Amino acid sequence: MPGSSPAGRQGPDSAGLAGCEDEIESGLAGGGLPRLAIVGASFTAGVGPGNPLQSWAVLLARQLRWDAVVYGDPGAGYVRLGVGRQGPMAAEIARIGLRALKPALVIVQAGHDDIGVPARLEERRVGQLVATIRAEAPQARIALLTVFAGRTRSAAAYRTDRAIVSAGTAADHQLIVMDPLAAGWTFAQARDGLHPSAAGDAWIARQVDTILREHGVLAQPAGRGAVICDAGIPVQPRRV
Repeated sequence: MPGSSPAGRQGPDSAGLAGCEDEIESGLAGGGLPRLAIVGASFTAGVGPGNPLQSWAVLLARQLRWDAVVYGDPGAGYVRLGVGRQGPMAAEIARIGLRALKPALVIVQAGHDDIGVPARLEERRVGQLVATIRAEAPQARIALLTVFAGRTRSAAAYRTDRAIVSAGTAADHQLIVMDPLAAGWTFAQARDGLHPSAAGDAWIARQVDTILREHGVLAQPAGRGAVICDAGIPVQPRRV
């Protein structure tokens, strides 16, 4: 449940999520901790381990000891709507409400589900989203976690990845890019050969934390309880 515990698990669009986020926005919950917003697709929703609280996003928030709002819908992208029709990423960002949350960091995890989308459309949607985040949370650093390709590293996957990176960096020169495809990330996977196992999610969280630290995004000292509001739609991974 929401509160000063390590994580509060709520369903998308639920009153519980809104209440949890209100607790952060009130400034009372975390004692002035930095705030993190993460939106994404299946990796963020916890597909793989089958538990949203084991997703890389929740694990990262715990490692940083920041107040956080996490929102994930499998299948969502910058263009795709996702299995829960909670996407695309612009819609997920709108539901969080950045103006009220005032995050210090916004992370967008998306790309795999847009593989095959025309590059110009992908670029336009990425650029628009980064511009929206910048307008609604001018104090925030923005990071994009791009394409996870699984066993198949197709030409289409690389085209989508390049579209996301080029459009994102053009829209924000201070953008933090975390590119699993280009960097050749390897981690323990679930049976589908794409999504991470629980151990894989932990590896991704550590990798993201390392990249963030290189850009000056640091964990808070231990001792103050952070609130993590998590809304995800977990589904079982399928073999691909």
